[in-house]
Amino acid sequence: MFRLVLRLLLAALVAPQTVLADGPQADALLARAKSRWAESPYGPMLERILPPGFDSAQLPAPKSVGARLTLRYCVQCHNLPNPAMHEAAKWPKVVKRMVERMRGHGNMGRLMADLMAGVEAPDDAEVAQLVAYLQRYAQTPLDPKVVPEAFLPEGEPFRLACKQCHVLPDPRRYTAAQWPAVVARMERNMAWMNRVVGSKPVAGEPQLRIDEINAFLARHARK
Repeated sequence: MFRLVLRLLLAALVAPQTVLADGPQADALLARAKSRWAESPYGPMLERILPPGFDSAQLPAPKSVGARLTLRYCVQCHNLPNPAMHEAAKWPKVVKRMVERMRGHGNMGRLMADLMAGVEAPDDAEVAQLVAYLQRYAQTPLDPKVVPEAFLPEGEPFRLACKQCHVLPDPRRYTAAQWPAVVARMERNMAWMNRVVGSKPVAGEPQLRIDEINAFLARHARK
């Protein structure tokens, strides 16, 4: 009985989408996902998996098959992922793990099958297209030979902040004018992911030094 109730709840939460969405359709898809999370006892868990600051308009090549597959499948269980979350070498393992879960074969055995009831999983061809898209627009790891200053004391604020979530990005990914908005979005993501009610800063804990991070990125940004 418990598993039947659980299956019905999750089916309502993650009703499958059968179309590739973009534009207003994509925004509606995201809105429906958040609405289901708000009504489900599992919603808070799913919503906390990824931060909400990245939307469909920010996807690279938003009308491509890869972007549409990302919208079709990924928002069933969490907020929209940014391809730059990981470097190219890491995406195949991440996608494989997610697909296994969508197919009900994740790391919690029978319970995973119950949790994923009603979730639409990509076929092998779609998985290949999804991985190719995510790898194409993945984070480019910083080459120490290109920006050695990143590994010196002057690069410490940049290094400590960025390595919390992904490989160090290449400052040449954006111009000096573009970086502040990107850094502000990352700051919001970090605040969101580390939000704990009643928490206080820990003495001696490294703190974000946004001005120094932006100054460092501006010096080494794309011209």
